[in-house]
Amino acid sequence: MNELIEIEVVYGRPDKQVLLSLSVPVGSTLEDCIKLSGITTHFPEIIPSEAMVGIFSRADKLSSIVKAGDRIEIYRPLTADPKEMRKLRAAKMSKK
Repeated sequence: MNELIEIEVVYGRPDKQVLLSLSVPVGSTLEDCIKLSGITTHFPEIIPSEAMVGIFSRADKLSSIVKAGDRIEIYRPLTADPKEMRKLRAAKMSKK
């Protein structure tokens, strides 16, 4: 018997956020769930096999097995280097 579990897949951009709830077979990977969710119809820029993902704000591998109730988060690439941004803020503060 193929038992199902409930999970969520979320992704957001500044202009649009989507949370999808779905039932997936026990033993599904994060990548399987992303593909099954159909989230790429909302966000075609997502490439499931290359996505940076996590569960409840903790980075994880696409090959990890999901558990009932997991919220799979797909992360966008950084738009700015955090180290560079800290340097710019520090330089700005030192001018004050």
